[in-house]
Amino acid sequence: MVLTKEYRICMPLSCEEYQIGQLYMIARHSYEQSSNGEGVEIITNEPCEDETYGKGQYTEKPVCLYGFSPYVLVYFILQKNRGIFIPLQKQCSFVPKLNILIRTKYEDNNGNSENSLNLNADQLKHRLVDNIDIAFDELSNGKHYKKEEDPKFFTSKKTNRGCLIEGWRDTDKPIMCSYKLVDVSFEVWGLQTKVEEFIHRSIRDILLLGHRQAFAWIDDWYDMSLDDVRAYEHETHQETNKKLNINNKTVNGNCNTIAIFEHQTNVPNGIVKILD
Repeated sequence: MVLTKEYRICMPLSCEEYQIGQLYMIARHSYEQSSNGEGVEIITNEPCEDETYGKGQYTEKPVCLYGFSPYVLVYFILQKNRGIFIPLQKQCSFVPKLNILIRTKYEDNNGNSENSLNLNADQLKHRLVDNIDIAFDELSNGKHYKKEEDPKFFTSKKTNRGCLIEGWRDTDKPIMCSYKLVDVSFEVWGLQTKVEEFIHRSIRDILLLGHRQAFAWIDDWYDMSLDDVRAYEHETHQETNKKLNINNKTVNGNCNTIAIFEHQTNVPNGIVKILD
């Protein structure tokens, strides 16, 4: 049995702005969440071509587990897309019975598309819709909370967006929505339900935190072009690797490699988040 949920995350941005904001957030978040020898190294980040999705970006990242708990979750963030969705599936080599399939579409609306991903009748029957409110949903782990990243209290100096109030998704402009259909299956008898529910809770927490940060950091990325944010991404990846003290070293057995295909211009990307 597969546990399927459709997460809908609205942002006070346009889809065009969202692409820049997400790329910036991913790079900065990866850097800030990496510590000495623990975190995510960028091994490969280069152009490639896929038979199905065309030209794109290939990213390879080992997950280093030295001091982290064993709960590892792959968080795929798919970037700007107004008309096409990109399916992305990962079978975790270090947890061979675990499969995660994420399909995503981005639209300039407030989450009111009831079948944005063109699901069939059976899929609609089993789908659970979960609307994530970046302002009024609480992070389950209080240690990740920062008042300056709370959309209820943050106001952008460059755009004058925020503070977000109750009902903001019905009144604020611009607004866009990320529709993420997430299938999780863990085929181990006796553990399936608990593990699948845990992964979905973790995915929700990470989506909430990441999107709050993307908005709260808007003044840092708002004036960036796509080339600017790609340059920032490259520079930050190098700094992240230095921070991990892994450059020019052989990745040891504590690391597991995640390979992610990134399709242009829809630009799916990903980071790995270690939960403790």
